[in-house]
Amino acid sequence: MSVIETIIDIPAEHERNVCGQFDEYVKKIERTLHVTMIERDGELKIIGPEETIRKAKSVFNNLIELSKRGNAITQQNVDYALSLSFLEKDHEILEIDKDIICRTINGRPVKPKTLGQKAYVDAIRKKMIVFGIGPAGTGKTYLAMAMAIQAFKDGEVGRIILTRPAIEAGEKLGFLPGDLQSKIDPYLRPLYDALYQIMGADSYLHNAEKGLIEVAPLAYMRGRTLDNAYIILDEAQNTTPAQMKMFLTRIGFGSKVVVTGDQTQKDLPKEAVSGLDMAIKVLKKVEEIGFCYLTSSDVVRHPLVQRIVEAYDEYETRAGDKDDRKTGKRRYR
Repeated sequence: MSVIETIIDIPAEHERNVCGQFDEYVKKIERTLHVTMIERDGELKIIGPEETIRKAKSVFNNLIELSKRGNAITQQNVDYALSLSFLEKDHEILEIDKDIICRTINGRPVKPKTLGQKAYVDAIRKKMIVFGIGPAGTGKTYLAMAMAIQAFKDGEVGRIILTRPAIEAGEKLGFLPGDLQSKIDPYLRPLYDALYQIMGADSYLHNAEKGLIEVAPLAYMRGRTLDNAYIILDEAQNTTPAQMKMFLTRIGFGSKVVVTGDQTQKDLPKEAVSGLDMAIKVLKKVEEIGFCYLTSSDVVRHPLVQRIVEAYDEYETRAGDKDDRKTGKRRYR
């Protein structure tokens, strides 16, 4: 295979952003695509086989374009651009970047960062009820919150209701200090954090006082009919089938619902059935309901989180296969 070379011009104001500290992003692309990259005086020379040069050039040009749009390039951007190059979907990273949902209180745009997240956001726009299922760090809750806050600001809904089951992850609720609200607040903290970041504390408190934004445990939903509201059920893997049915039958006219959960992180008693698992089986053929499955490739936290998710998935798969051989049973997913 013949070795060729090509040169890319890097605008001086974007050079550090796209090359990374100590050229770490350049080195990452070199190692992954097996090319040689020499960066000097605003030019990047790429040396290698024609096919890999094409991929490296496409990846780097995409990073430059993302930088020109005001993005701070991260290792996640580089890793995802590389993965798309192997799928021959290089250009789609720029299409994803165009979809700005809203901006945080500091002006930072909130937008999907992977194809899985883009499909999730599109499903929320099109369907009345959407289940977002996937591991930690895939943006399930944060993107749903951004969509809810924007819909509220645009007048599409009259209020936002955020809820999650108050299930202990190894600790006991009764031993926590304070009154009932003080015991429950730590379980709702991730929802408050997202609200403060996107909406701002003052705006949240103002709307909460008027009853337009409500953050409450799932048990508080019983007996209510929720009209003209954007409702998010977080940590749905910790619901019981009865709780999930109760929640889904609260939905009234003009409402939109997003249910998020991670099937691998249940805090229910060992033998208990998850309401999320049962809902997937029961509702999978209902056309008005969307199911979006995010994977480790959609993790947008620190790159180590993605590797942790993949390692646990691999271990649990091996452990399940081993148990199946012992019992002679087959597993269905």
